[in-house]
Amino acid sequence: MNLVRFELNGQAVEVSPGLSILEAAKQYGIKIPSLCHHPDQRVKANCRVCVVEVEGQRNLVASCATTVTEGMKVRTNSPKIRETVQTILELIFANHPQECLTCVRNGNCELRQLAADYGIREIKGEMAAPSLPIDMSTPSLVRNPNKCIKCGRCAEVCHHVQETGILYSNYRSIDVAVEPEFGKNLSEVACVLCGQCASVCPVGAIHERDDIAKVWAALDDLNKHVVVQVAPSVRVSVAEEFGYAPGTIATGKLVAALRKLGFDRVFDTDFGADVTIMEEGHELLHRLNNAGVLPMITSCSPGWVKYIEHNYPEQLGHLSTAKSPQQMFGALAKTYYAKKAGLDPADIYVVSIMPCTAKKFESQRPEMSDSGVRDVDAVLTTRELGRILKQAGVEFSVLTEEQFDDPLGISTGAAAIFGATGGVMEAALRTVYEVVTGSELTNVEFTQVRGMDGVKEAEIDLAGSKVKVAVAHGLGNARKIMELIKTGQADYTFVEIMACPGGCIGGGGQPYGTTNAVRRQRIAALYQVDEALPLRKSHESPAVIELYKDFLGQPLGEVSHKLLHTKYKNRSLRKLKG
Repeated sequence: MNLVRFELNGQAVEVSPGLSILEAAKQYGIKIPSLCHHPDQRVKANCRVCVVEVEGQRNLVASCATTVTEGMKVRTNSPKIRETVQTILELIFANHPQECLTCVRNGNCELRQLAADYGIREIKGEMAAPSLPIDMSTPSLVRNPNKCIKCGRCAEVCHHVQETGILYSNYRSIDVAVEPEFGKNLSEVACVLCGQCASVCPVGAIHERDDIAKVWAALDDLNKHVVVQVAPSVRVSVAEEFGYAPGTIATGKLVAALRKLGFDRVFDTDFGADVTIMEEGHELLHRLNNAGVLPMITSCSPGWVKYIEHNYPEQLGHLSTAKSPQQMFGALAKTYYAKKAGLDPADIYVVSIMPCTAKKFESQRPEMSDSGVRDVDAVLTTRELGRILKQAGVEFSVLTEEQFDDPLGISTGAAAIFGATGGVMEAALRTVYEVVTGSELTNVEFTQVRGMDGVKEAEIDLAGSKVKVAVAHGLGNARKIMELIKTGQADYTFVEIMACPGGCIGGGGQPYGTTNAVRRQRIAALYQVDEALPLRKSHESPAVIELYKDFLGQPLGEVSHKLLHTKYKNRSLRKLKG
């Protein structure tokens, strides 16, 4: 490859062709400030904070949108540049609420950090912060248009990654507003509440709905038996909230931290994931043997479920009826566990720690109360978990590792990989293969369905019968699969779809700063967790075996059908309008 040679702040350097000045400078240890730029998004050049000087150019240029060329001479730091960036930041702040101390992004706001870096101590000129209504219409997300800096990141991920098309840059010039069509609330449009917009927002313009107060109230209620479940991906991401590197496996410290908060039992959503495989796997076999609707599509991602309800309601028959691991756990906690512990289900309060904002919506779906009471009472994102632990003064770094409580804390490696794209498929294949063939699966790793490719396909040999499967992550890729199914071109038997890029490890409630590089680190960590566990197949879990023996009877049986399966609804806006 021919390298491009140019001059960067007086130093001769060389980089691969096609890089922007911003990317090239980063390779040589120079961080150019930016707000609209995101490494996984297209170039927008909206904020102009990343301006630099290029010899021969009369005006400053946006480094994110300018490609390095042979012989170019670039300066990233000069009086003119500093003055320009400071002026831009002052203008943004003049139209921004001065609520830094009370903002949910206090401590990790990109705008506030740039202001500190550039010594912004006062706002010159007239303050003109807007006073627009805050959208709190959903249980998952809060949209505060007063804090929006019009960077375009949220609209970009909504249109070009998720392809849901909910957020638009409306109007022009100083009147630009990033919002749903016609200024509607999120509850009035086909938003799936995946939270990818909140994940990429550099400020506090859109964020998860904070339910920490609800959890504190439950923990302080002496009449409540409060249990907590932890999603697979949280164990490899929560440490980032305390300064650790992405992909740090912190399972034992996480358990210890939750006990410090005062939970009566600390359980694992992985238990629910193993049960999900039992139910979903046997449902697939039932469909295969009884001419059921194929391909069967996974239903454990609530953002994906809401997406198909809105956009492809005529294809709902393809969805597995199995509830998500979160909801299976909740139903079992208030029936099976309640019975074993001698507790009234009404006195049990279930808290979920999830990487996902859509899980808040899922927990409040009316149908999620088959135990007789609401299955899951409160959901905290990974970010909220970080905040509540800091409120409690828990020093994460010095905690001694502890183990989950029995019996809803025992799980397998198959459950651990649920958090990565392809993980549900791989976990299901490990069990389905042995159920169908009656033979032991010696190599449990189905590497064909691993990785960050948007759509992955594989063909699996089940005792001479070829089964074609597919995996998609991110709703833009889900749309590709659904169009194939809609037009009759899909020859799959089983399909896994996750709403968020990378799967749950890239969920909308994960620590800020999530990029594709970070997603890969978290995914690698989940596979490490899987490899380190003595049991790697869901049907071999002693806790699952005991559950079916003592309570459920059999997969797809009468009890499990009532507690662990559900129905979906047509959320088409055409239907709602009609």
